[in-house]
Amino acid sequence: MAGTSHGMTSPTDTQARPGTDGQAAPATEPSDYGALNLTYLALLAAVVAATSRRADDRAAIRGRDLPPLGLATFALSKTVAREKIGTWVRDPFVEESTDHRPGAPRGHGLRHAVGELLTCTRCVGAWAALGVVGLRAASPRAGRVATAVLATAGINDFLQAGFRYATERADAAGR
Repeated sequence: MAGTSHGMTSPTDTQARPGTDGQAAPATEPSDYGALNLTYLALLAAVVAATSRRADDRAAIRGRDLPPLGLATFALSKTVAREKIGTWVRDPFVEESTDHRPGAPRGHGLRHAVGELLTCTRCVGAWAALGVVGLRAASPRAGRVATAVLATAGINDFLQAGFRYATERADAAGR
């Protein structure tokens, strides 16, 4: 859920921070990622505990619910990790770049680990899924509305990308 993409290290993983032997220490320690994972697991356990006591079958999530939940999670994670409107969430943890690409995580330790998480759409997606599914399970009506709005935004993203691709191809063919 946190860490650099695909388990690879980045230049910011060994920022200059004195280690015990005088060498540069990594910007994050395993315990920093562990803290994020424990937080995620605690939130997941809270959602499971809060919803397991409900006898209401309306809260049940079925297979047919997964595509809209997936689209909603995609839209939310993309907004947080990539869109200009999500800058306020990333700003304490990420140096924003001017070219709309993820910036470098700020600081060291847990702050750096959160910055890594917030620049990874898949990582943010795990947290977004927890929120979307948790809302859907805890408050089915509100969860369905939020899921529908976010899923529609996700579909729009795909349609916009397809439209952009088609117009770029048409423009290139017309030259």
